[in-house]
Amino acid sequence: MNPLKIGNLEVRLPIVQGGMGVAVSLSGLASAVANEGGIGVISAAGIGMREPDYIKNFREANRRGLRNEIQKARSLTDGAIGLNVMLALTDHEDLILTAIEEKIDVIFMGAGLPLRIPSLIAHSGMENHQTKLVAKISSAKAAKLIFQHWANKFNYVPDAVALEGPLAGGHLGFKKTELTDQIQPLSKLTREVVAVIKPFEDIFGKEIPVIAGGGIYTGKDMFDIMEAGAKGVKMGTRFVTTFECDASDIFKESYLTSKEEDIIIIDSPVGLPGRVIKNQFVEEILKGNTKPFKCPWKCLTSCNYQEAPYCIAQVLYNSAIGKMDEGFAFAGSNAFKATKIQHVAEVFEELIAEYNFEAAKKQAVPVYG
Repeated sequence: MNPLKIGNLEVRLPIVQGGMGVAVSLSGLASAVANEGGIGVISAAGIGMREPDYIKNFREANRRGLRNEIQKARSLTDGAIGLNVMLALTDHEDLILTAIEEKIDVIFMGAGLPLRIPSLIAHSGMENHQTKLVAKISSAKAAKLIFQHWANKFNYVPDAVALEGPLAGGHLGFKKTELTDQIQPLSKLTREVVAVIKPFEDIFGKEIPVIAGGGIYTGKDMFDIMEAGAKGVKMGTRFVTTFECDASDIFKESYLTSKEEDIIIIDSPVGLPGRVIKNQFVEEILKGNTKPFKCPWKCLTSCNYQEAPYCIAQVLYNSAIGKMDEGFAFAGSNAFKATKIQHVAEVFEELIAEYNFEAAKKQAVPVYG
């Protein structure tokens, strides 16, 4: 298993832990993954919700919460720490600049096109930062658009691409039919993105790794997708059922007790489909029942809070702290495969052993009498 290289950042193992919000992947999980040689990722979504002044001053609370989590992660590991930022967050620019100030290793930018980010950083006076910028996309078309825009306007391109396929959990960058009837294999999407990125590698004289995620659960899954051209994998669901995951034990239990048919697609108030584990709360909203709320801020640009049936941020936070009767768990398509709570180190051991087994099978030379 080769290391993952993003510019001058070299990570011993090509495993990136997916950023999961709200409050599912914070410093605890991220530092544990980093200690095993992968990239541990903190989720920026609702990161200040545990701060006492969040309701009155959510922007400052988010910045403070983010600084606290990055600094805490740094105190627990010397490994690589990343941040997952949804560009749909109204304060995503604050969060990106805060993370760069804290010298985070990698920023993964999704839920929107990061077309203005290089300009934002340049205007902040931090253009000489060492943080790696990774565009999260769901298609080769989106990757090409971002790379062409950055190349033409800034003479620069993202340091890597994180491809999130249709089997991932949480908010998804696909039409609902593409998640049910016309599911494209992640391997096909990976080959398409690799092909689109290749000309930019030649122009800028650097390797731009594609990190693929969505349905990656085992070492065999890793091996297969890296055979398709990925240089690394992104895994979220697999790390939820670990002792180090920052979500409550009740949240993790929802994975352990789920069945394959419980993992469904819903329409999120933010205007995107989302993959969740069905529970009583989900059944209520599927019936059209609403959960009235007051919005003291607008945390998501795409959320029409005046018409939204419930507050997605509060619902996700509720579930992360164990109030599953007032929320639901986002989950990838393979969440039902979880059978026990493990340490992150054990997960890595299993992934490496499974990957090496597949690699050995490929290298084996048959002997004929």
